[in-house]
Amino acid sequence: MSAGLKIALVTGAGTGIGKAVALALFNAGYAVVLTGRRKDMLEATAKEAPAGANTLVFPADISDPAQVKALFAKTKNTFGRLDVLFNNAGIGAPPSTPDELPYETWKAAVDINVNGTFLCVQEAFRLMRYQTPQGGRIINNGSLAAHAPRPLSIAYTATKHLITGLTRQLALDGRPFDIACGPIDIGNADTPMTAHTPIGALQANGTMMPEKQMHTAHVGEAVVYMAGLPLDTNVLFMTVMATKMPFVGRG
Repeated sequence: MSAGLKIALVTGAGTGIGKAVALALFNAGYAVVLTGRRKDMLEATAKEAPAGANTLVFPADISDPAQVKALFAKTKNTFGRLDVLFNNAGIGAPPSTPDELPYETWKAAVDINVNGTFLCVQEAFRLMRYQTPQGGRIINNGSLAAHAPRPLSIAYTATKHLITGLTRQLALDGRPFDIACGPIDIGNADTPMTAHTPIGALQANGTMMPEKQMHTAHVGEAVVYMAGLPLDTNVLFMTVMATKMPFVGRG
């Protein structure tokens, strides 16, 4: 394995944004660790990598501390280090007012979107802090929901606000160890989670309106840009979105 090879780990790499980012990192020359809950989907992503790409498929539930520890231990044993973590795995919740949202649904969103992200951050930070050369980059998948909520989405919106705070703290605490951290807030990429938006998405005034989408490949390109910066430079916040989606101004 080349001494200059950069190692990236992508959570939720089997579909959607995670898959697009993993493929973009492969095409940029990274070795990529693919993780998620479904081995078959991860293997399908790996098969789309360029010929000769270095990859490791390691299924894991990121809300389980033991599985996360095993994931990062395998990464270290296989590649010796980690240069980039893209924290992408996340779930939504069915539309609901707060009083009608089951606690189990709320907890599931928090366990994956927040606790799972933290567990991966914790292991990545430890690995990056003590490896030689020291340092690395953590990129967290945020959302436009961290800036402006959609109706009936309290669990998703709250967890994405927590990702913003987590990222800010990481950007500060990582400084002494050359660990850079920034979020990428994504709006209306064409993923299974947002397949309904071109048909109609609920607006704040109660109406349904079709919304524009962008291709997930552009998210991959943005993450590759963030990942490729030297560690003395950081994108503290990035927003990438469909140009004509109703977010800026009043729609």
